[in-house]
This record gives sequence, C-alpha cells and structure tokens, in this order.
Amino acid sequence: MTEEDFNPFTLDGKRIVITGASSGIGQQCAISCSRMNARVVLIGRNADRLAETLGRMKGEGHISVSLDLTDYDGIPAIVKSIVDSVGKIDGLIHCAGISTTLPLNLVTNEKLVEFMSTNVLSAINLSRELFKRKYSNDGGSIIFMASVMGVVGERGKMLYGLTKGALISGARSLACELSKRNIRVNCISPGAIQTPINEKLPHMADPELRAQLEDKHLLGLGKTTDIANGCIYLLSDAARWITGQNLIIDGGYTAQ
Repeated sequence: MTEEDFNPFTLDGKRIVITGASSGIGQQCAISCSRMNARVVLIGRNADRLAETLGRMKGEGHISVSLDLTDYDGIPAIVKSIVDSVGKIDGLIHCAGISTTLPLNLVTNEKLVEFMSTNVLSAINLSRELFKRKYSNDGGSIIFMASVMGVVGERGKMLYGLTKGALISGARSLACELSKRNIRVNCISPGAIQTPINEKLPHMADPELRAQLEDKHLLGLGKTTDIANGCIYLLSDAARWITGQNLIIDGGYTAQ
C-alpha cells in the first residue's frame, strides 16, 4: 500500500458484529460498515427485518442471526457458530436496547430487571463470550451504545439513564482489563436521533414538542448516519489510541 492509498478509517478486512441491526441506529451501522468494506454479522430478534438490512448492504459474506440477547444460555453456541462462519471477530457495536419515560412511582422491580437485563447484562454477556481469545483477534474494538441520558438527567428518564450510565462506567474498567490484548472499549452517547420508531413517538410526532426538542440540540436533531460514522471511527485504526471513553454525539445537547 502506498502512502497515497493509506486510509486509517477503512474497515477493510475487519469482521464486525452488530446487535440491534434490524432497525434504527443498528441498521445504519450495519449498512455503513459494509460500505467501509467490513464483513458484518447482524444480530436482532426479527428475521424479516434483518433480511431487509442485509438487502441494503454493500458486498458479500455478511450473515444475520435471529436471537434474543437475554437468552444468555444460548449465547455460547451462537458465538461459536458465528466464528465458524466468518472467522475471528474484530469488533462489536452493541445497539440492542429498550427505552422508556417512566416516573419513579411506576418503576417496578420487574421493570428494573427487564431494563438491566436488556440494556446491560446482554452487552456484558455477549462481550465476555465474543472476546474470548479463541473467538476474537487482538487489537479489536468494542462499542456500547449508551445515551446522553447516561450523563445528564431528565424527568422520567431515571430507569433508562441508570442502564446507560452503567454501560459508560463499565466500559472504563473493561477497557483496563482488555488493554493487555490491545482491545479498545468505548461508548457512544447519542442525543435525539431521527429513526422510524422515534418519529412516531410524541416527543417528535407532536410539532410543539418536536420544536422544543430541536431547541435543545444546537445543530438540530441527529441522523442515524451521524452515529454510524462515529462507530466507524472507533472501530477503525484511526482510533487506535482511544479506549475507556464516552464519545458524546448530540448536536450540542450537553453543551448548554
């Protein structure tokens, strides 16, 4: 490769696992990574929507796996089958998760368990299995999709923010632990992103509420590509010296 051909942002030859790849940010991450020449493994619960994502991706060799990530006992066999199919893994973007706006008096123990299981335990369980030496290459990259709600507060966002804050905190110590293999661990914390699901929710569907939300973001509401581009950076060799960090991509939401 000549100096003119050098591109530290390419994902050429990297094998990337992306959860929550059937919609929204996860879907765009899969599409964008394929355009950067990565070989992508899509994980989600809806096989039909995963197939739709596959149909929008560039290149060949990508695979999809229909899986509920809270089925922890099934993770080891799935990871083995993934590696048997595509080879050792270089990166993970964990986008799968759930959100809600819920006041404290409506937060039940069942809700706490559900959110912790889906947003936190699934990320840690998958990472633990996927980044065993026999399944992953040294020098890889793990990205947990957190949220600005993990670093700032908002009414009704305690439950959601609790889980995203846990990912941000956990990523720091995990970065220390995996540094001996040069595996980097970071979070990305998006602000309000325009996705098909979000567009139907009151905070975006209602014109008045949407205007209020836009006012909180200095550069307006974000697009899924804004987050996917950040993921590409953290997966690439351009970010080789970045670990244990929380990259906030929020259009200026937390600057005020």
